[in-house]
Amino acid sequence: MNFFIQWSQLIESLNSSTFNCFNKILNLSILMVQKVFTRVLIGALYLLSLLPFQLLYQLSDFIFLLLYKFPGYRKKVVQKNLKNSFPSKTNDELGKIEKEFYHFLADLMIESVKLITTSRVQALKHFKIENMDLLEGYFAQGKSIIAVSGHYGNWEMMNILALDVKYQTNVVYKPLTNTLFDSFWNRVRSKFGATLVPMSKVLRHIASNRKNLSITLLVSDQTPSSPDAQFYTQFLNQHTPVFTGVEKIARSMNSPVVFCDITVIKRGYYSCKFVTIAEDPSAFAENEITLAHVAYLEGMINRNPQYWLWSHNRWKFNQ
Repeated sequence: MNFFIQWSQLIESLNSSTFNCFNKILNLSILMVQKVFTRVLIGALYLLSLLPFQLLYQLSDFIFLLLYKFPGYRKKVVQKNLKNSFPSKTNDELGKIEKEFYHFLADLMIESVKLITTSRVQALKHFKIENMDLLEGYFAQGKSIIAVSGHYGNWEMMNILALDVKYQTNVVYKPLTNTLFDSFWNRVRSKFGATLVPMSKVLRHIASNRKNLSITLLVSDQTPSSPDAQFYTQFLNQHTPVFTGVEKIARSMNSPVVFCDITVIKRGYYSCKFVTIAEDPSAFAENEITLAHVAYLEGMINRNPQYWLWSHNRWKFNQ
């Protein structure tokens, strides 16, 4: 009896080992294919970025048709977000915003690719800071700055700020799951001198460099994961979970908080005007700074709603 049990256990062990070995080979093969595909994609994007804006925007017009009509990209999410955010608007008004959003989304994709080979001179022409004197005033006082905005306009171009600021520019980002593409895209984002800081390490990074003046850029309208969704407010007529990280960082460093109010001047050209949200964070009640920058973002979106990222599933869970 024990003999058969031992043989059964041996066969089971061999089957398990064979399965594990096969699983490892399969995972390794998938990883290798992913790396090859990613390298091909990076090469294709680089070559595409060499084209002039005029040709790229013609390509953008074609991409718009794919996103908006055939086959369409996240149409239900976009329509639901718009309807819930603007309940008083007519279907025609919502449809106009939707179409203009997809036009801009296609441009955004093309402009992001163009950043790969955009020169410093070109970058400064396409993204201008209207009031650098506000930032310089805080730096002159020996204060580091927390700058916040949203997924509005071409937020990737905010990294160009590093060309105008003589102090360190930190850009907070959420790492991609594809580490090879993440590394490539971070090189693009940091090409003008910005320091990329993963979201999970931002407090540690700022604290360890607190003796050096800096400006830290954060995009604050991402959806917190369920465990992190601890603070809710009304945003675009909906009960919305928001990150409180901007306020926590500002309080811990006693740094002024400014909002980057982005204006789309024309196709491919943007400007940013900084507006002070909180000069002295300690003078504000808990969550007051968070409410202030969320309200400012909402006002910017209401002004020209087509330039916000409506395809993001911002309200995928409620309290």
